[in-house]
Amino acid sequence: MSKQFAQVKTELPGPKAKELLERRHDIVPHGVSYGTPTFVESAKGALLKDVDGNQFIDFAGAIGVINVGHSHDTVVSALQDQVSKYIHTGFNVMMYDPYIAFAEKLANLAPGSFDKKVMFLNSGAEANENAVKIARKYTGRQSIVSFTGGFHGRTLMTMSMTGKVKPYKFEYGPFAPEVYHAPFPYNYRRPETMSEDAYADYLLKQVEDFFITEVAPSQVAAFIMEPVQGESGFIIPNKKFVKGVYDLCKQHGILFIADEIQTGFGRTGKYFAMDHYGVEPDLVTISKSMAAGLPISGIIGRQEVMDSAAPGELGGTYCGSPLGCRAGLAVLQVMEEENLNDCALTIGNKVMDTFEKMYDRFDVIGDYRGLGAMCALEFVKDRDSKEPAKELTGQVLKEARSRGLIALKAGVHDNVVRLLMPLVITDEQLEEGLTILEEAVDEAVAVEKV
Repeated sequence: MSKQFAQVKTELPGPKAKELLERRHDIVPHGVSYGTPTFVESAKGALLKDVDGNQFIDFAGAIGVINVGHSHDTVVSALQDQVSKYIHTGFNVMMYDPYIAFAEKLANLAPGSFDKKVMFLNSGAEANENAVKIARKYTGRQSIVSFTGGFHGRTLMTMSMTGKVKPYKFEYGPFAPEVYHAPFPYNYRRPETMSEDAYADYLLKQVEDFFITEVAPSQVAAFIMEPVQGESGFIIPNKKFVKGVYDLCKQHGILFIADEIQTGFGRTGKYFAMDHYGVEPDLVTISKSMAAGLPISGIIGRQEVMDSAAPGELGGTYCGSPLGCRAGLAVLQVMEEENLNDCALTIGNKVMDTFEKMYDRFDVIGDYRGLGAMCALEFVKDRDSKEPAKELTGQVLKEARSRGLIALKAGVHDNVVRLLMPLVITDEQLEEGLTILEEAVDEAVAVEKV
């Protein structure tokens, strides 16, 4: 297949990128990582162009931030209009109507048949941190339960809730107290003798026992759960498990927080992924694709829960910035006008069809999975042992980059390639990107055998 969109003219990094990399290494701390050894010059839709003229198909979407595509005209126009009026006044100093309009729309779209209120913050971690504050304030309880493999942020509290040590928690303790981790279903790695439903029942029993061995339910303010675990490799829980945890929360007066930071805004084919499970979270945290790259996050929650904090107890200087709110309103407009939820389902079906063919061809693919356009390949050394193939996964991504495709690694064992392409990607771009990915796997397998 001839490459129409992916055009790598020079080996990465190119001459301009090399110069910038040297400057980067001189000034940016080592702990700030990068996946692609080059620098963007421009981006539009699902395409990225670097400073050396190379063009890439974007299957990473800035880690799930660009569902409506790079520099969408509707978003750009909204931002230009807002900048011409005012940039920032501080919502707790002088308010502005884009905050109210955006909050109203989100409250109408979020799961739950109850009255809701909405507040805005700056980042996903900050949203999760404040959801914990609200849950503790409302319930009068202190303990928080998250799940093994979950990722909730890099602040002290959200790092404490995160269920993976490296690179997020290693040597950064001590962590916040009264945070506990319950088991989460990883269906690909469940005992072979168990069906998915039996596995869900087994883990739910462990959660019940958890209330005996780890923390009493009367002390738990909230459970926090990703509808699909992102950083752990797009681990999709059994519906029975999610509903079972939700029911346990209701039984014990515990709040259920849905971390929709990566799954929200059409990624799984619905505005919010929790709609796939038939539960109504008390609190929903959002960020990433809600404003097409502008730094903003939010919490949507039951009215009585959100109102538990007194004036001044929640907020921050830049929380719910006018630019973020205008961008967010534009994102919702694009999602509706371009039917991006349906686009996510169509994209997901095409990706999974390709993954099925790749699974039949490459025995290093242990599992392929997806919910809407949130799709992943898990690489193993062999299918019997399911031993993770971390090095091979890195080689696949390297080969993909050299051919003009940007994708991301994930997984508890760093052996998963996850795809988060913009939902506005064209059929031709999607097909070319998937072809490149298959070529990259083919070459990586060949390199490993040498």
